[in-house]
Amino acid sequence: MFKKVLLTLCLSSFLAWAAQDDDEFDDSDFESASEAPAARAATSDDDSEFEEADGGGSISSSQQKDLEARKKFEEEQRLDEYANSERRRNWLKDRLIFQIGMGSRYPIMGETGMGMGFGIGAEYITRWGVGLYASGGMLPKGDDNDFEGIQLEGGYGYKVGINYYLFPKNPLHLGVSVSYGTVYFDHNVEPNEENVRPLITVNGYQFDLLISYMTNEWYYLQFSVGMYYAPALGTTTPEENPSLRYQSEFSSNVISSVVNPDGMSKTGIVFGIAIGYALPEFFPDDTEKRRRQREKERNRSK
Repeated sequence: MFKKVLLTLCLSSFLAWAAQDDDEFDDSDFESASEAPAARAATSDDDSEFEEADGGGSISSSQQKDLEARKKFEEEQRLDEYANSERRRNWLKDRLIFQIGMGSRYPIMGETGMGMGFGIGAEYITRWGVGLYASGGMLPKGDDNDFEGIQLEGGYGYKVGINYYLFPKNPLHLGVSVSYGTVYFDHNVEPNEENVRPLITVNGYQFDLLISYMTNEWYYLQFSVGMYYAPALGTTTPEENPSLRYQSEFSSNVISSVVNPDGMSKTGIVFGIAIGYALPEFFPDDTEKRRRQREKERNRSK
């Protein structure tokens, strides 16, 4: 009897131990099975984020194109801003400017400073602020306000010079200029057979103070004021001084053929104004070069 009871207790203990092992195994299996999808999902999310950051195939082709286009646009914007900052450091660098104007630089003034010539000019400014320029123009023919029925003869003039500009980082530039060419004009006081007062012009040197506005845009504006010096007008002989033409019948003194009895003055104050177009096509900066390249790409894609 005792043996049966002991055998029953041993069997019961074994069954209880086996049931406990099964429960632990089932719980661990359940936990492993429930954790596996979560781990796979986390790994999949990490991989998709990595692939999306790396431009992988987890995003659509249109999204990939949009991402690449946005990156390219941001890069171009950054490079454009850098090029603009480079240009802002020197607005004068490598500029070719075509100008039209009136007054002493295009190219002559005269008759007490009120008469003006009209002309065109071209100027090239180096990166050091030194500019080389030349201009040519005409003085139009017109009616004489002092004598009825008499006209004033028109003519042509020229000027070449060197300019030096200051403040390259500022759109408003001060400068100085030295030039040579036709600097002053007047008209003979006596008309010819056609009732036209002949034009008298002189060549000489001119010194100007310049106030110019110029950035990387197309427009250009300049004011100038200065003084001319014509050495020929400082002589007293008609052969050398074009404003002294004849002698009086009643005197051996030289008489001026212009209104001023002493002839045209060898020095005087002059001024002028000009507008211009600063061509970017000849000396483009990095921004302009990239703009042209993008334009070519768009034309090829059409």
